[in-house]
Amino acid sequence: MNLHGIASSAIGSVNPQIAATVRYSTGSTPAPGGKLTPTYNDVPGQMIQMQALSGKDLMMLANLNIQGVQRAIYMYGDTQGVVRVLAKGGDLIVIGVPAPQEAIGIWKVVTVMETWPGWSKVGVTLQVA
Repeated sequence: MNLHGIASSAIGSVNPQIAATVRYSTGSTPAPGGKLTPTYNDVPGQMIQMQALSGKDLMMLANLNIQGVQRAIYMYGDTQGVVRVLAKGGDLIVIGVPAPQEAIGIWKVVTVMETWPGWSKVGVTLQVA
């Protein structure tokens, strides 16, 4: 049963899905001087639904000592935050025009709040350009 599909179609009348490019972390490559440069596999046209964080989600992020502009994103796929054992630095979700102004920007996945077969809910933090 596709619970995300059922819920997102009902919620979509109030909070529509928006298109985004998901930049899946593939690790990093060393640059001259030894500095690591992150690498990504970009997947454009992914439909996401951005929502405010619940009280429970806010407490989870506060316990992780994560600060900044934060949201929850529901989406199809397996999006991850930092995975140290695989040397991955966290996936990015890039939202551009014509999305609502408050959603536009580069959002870094800082925590995976829920993961199910085919979809996930992730906590994201807005990145400085």
